[in-house]
Amino acid sequence: MSKPLWAPSAEEVERAGVTRFAAFVRERHGVEASDYAALHAWSVAEPAAFWYSVWEFCGVAAPEKGDAVLEDADRMPGARWFPGARLNFAENLLRRRDDGPAIVFRGEVPSAGIDRIDDRRISWRQLHDHVSRAAQGLRAAGVGPGDRVAGYLPNLPETVISMLAATSLGAVWSSCSPDFGVQGVLDRFGQIEPRVLVAADGYRYNGAAIDSLGRVREVLAGVPSVERAVIVPYLRKAPDLRSVPGAVSWDELTLSHPAREIEFEPVPFDHPLYIMYSSGTTGAPKCIVHGTGGTLLQHLKEHRLHADVRPGDTLFYFTTCGWMMWNWLVSGLGSGACLALYEGSPGWPDMRALFDFADAARIDLFGTSAKYLDAVKKSGLRPRESHDLSSVRAILSTGSPLVPETFDFVYDAVKPDVRLSSITGGTDIIGCFAQGNPVVPVRRGEIQCLALGMQVEVFDDDGRPLPAGEPGELVCTAPFPSMPVGFWNDPDGAKYRDAYFERFPGVWHHGDWVERTGHGGLVVHGRSDAVLNPGGVRIGTAEIYRQVEQLDEVEEAIVIGQQWEGDVRVVLFVRLRAGDRLDDALTDRIRRRIRTNATPRHVPARILEVADIPRTRNGKIVELAVRDVVHGRPIRNREALANPEALELFAGRPELGE
Repeated sequence: MSKPLWAPSAEEVERAGVTRFAAFVRERHGVEASDYAALHAWSVAEPAAFWYSVWEFCGVAAPEKGDAVLEDADRMPGARWFPGARLNFAENLLRRRDDGPAIVFRGEVPSAGIDRIDDRRISWRQLHDHVSRAAQGLRAAGVGPGDRVAGYLPNLPETVISMLAATSLGAVWSSCSPDFGVQGVLDRFGQIEPRVLVAADGYRYNGAAIDSLGRVREVLAGVPSVERAVIVPYLRKAPDLRSVPGAVSWDELTLSHPAREIEFEPVPFDHPLYIMYSSGTTGAPKCIVHGTGGTLLQHLKEHRLHADVRPGDTLFYFTTCGWMMWNWLVSGLGSGACLALYEGSPGWPDMRALFDFADAARIDLFGTSAKYLDAVKKSGLRPRESHDLSSVRAILSTGSPLVPETFDFVYDAVKPDVRLSSITGGTDIIGCFAQGNPVVPVRRGEIQCLALGMQVEVFDDDGRPLPAGEPGELVCTAPFPSMPVGFWNDPDGAKYRDAYFERFPGVWHHGDWVERTGHGGLVVHGRSDAVLNPGGVRIGTAEIYRQVEQLDEVEEAIVIGQQWEGDVRVVLFVRLRAGDRLDDALTDRIRRRIRTNATPRHVPARILEVADIPRTRNGKIVELAVRDVVHGRPIRNREALANPEALELFAGRPELGE
């Protein structure tokens, strides 16, 4: 058993939300959960009692709760949670009405003359009033329950306000970040037919100002369902709307209405709340519909019991509003947290930017990606020496596996007494299967625990459960509230079932290649559809990345399996530090490091240099797209990529025919 890198003090355990929740279920249900393992065991053995307890403990506001918690529990998919309940998502996020901060915003480059973080601080009272005005504007535009409101927006306060206004009316919110090209937006919004489009005049990234109005005009031409377009000023105080016929300004939508009590529309528990999109590159994105109650309950549980969000905390996650972590972040309002929003590049003008924000906003929970932490490490920055960070008590990481060496870096160079919580889940469940825990230790290279209420197991190829220490498929064998309501335009549910239940009938198959540890944690080895299979032995790609990216010369890498002479061979592509080149000496060092620290089967048959590596707009490298290019197969959803031109670097390489 590895030595913990961090362990909670007795005082921290006593203060933790999960400890108070355990006391709550002991009082209400007589359940003696002596430790986290016992609490988790109860949560999956008695799912109705557990989720009812989450509802009560978190004080969900609802005019109707209904008598039943779970119906058709043996159907997966098909189970129904709180079938008699009616509630409103926005109402549960706007229960505070005081002068404390609800949102603090910082842009990469000061916008509209703003030069201090305090100038974009919005109180709870102000947030309520902004949402009230926006909701009245949307209602006047004809928006009601079930209508779609789409956002083509940066990560601005107005984005949060728009979502809350739409969902207060029972409408469905869906968003894309403004760096999506026109076709990518049409592939998404064209399917869901929004009634209103809220867009910004532009955004900033890496020091550049990018105008969006031309693309907004093309999107409106391609989505004829839009009856009202609303333009949020970001690059300019008063953007010229003549180039977008029929559009109104944000002020026109909102300021013509006085702030008053919001009329929250109660909706059923499984009423659509969000439409989100798969980020694959093999076809039109799937439109994943998430329900109101399931999203709320899952996020309340994850924030209060796992992340340990407390009223008055400042919660930050670096994200665009096209990634599910934006939806996860904004739910922090429901736990009384202030949202810290950052818009722009995390590396502009240098890697200090987000740590500067952490100090200025006094961030308590700092969320980011594994790739960002690796980039900080490669930059040579040691934030514990350059920043205060005294407010930060937890760092959350997701997007890709957090390798053991990055754990070492965080505790050595960022903050030695922080809780580093790697988490894993996805857009598909708008939440986590495994995540952080304020009452158990942090161990090198591991996610701390399986999430409460989630019956997670690891299966072999034949659907048999595997013991701890053996890698296999991450599955969930029992229903949970944040399973999608379905896919948009999938009336018989066939696409939904094929996506998650085709491999193991009646069991959610998530597509991650993982193993459980002996002390209740989880190690993620990568996506199972990208797992390498040389000689019939399955190898997780994370094991190779872990070794290669420790080399100073290697900025980033991507590894695939290439069909070769009736088998699969491992091919590694590396993007090197400026001034370095892939000569025989470096190639030999890479191979020796992998052979020594992994196994001979992990050693690539080919190692090739590339100038760039393709990634989605959420920052995830796209192994499957590169594999398809190498094999000459078409890529049908290039718009999912931030840098689709990088795919050409992998096509027609003569070295791959040797």
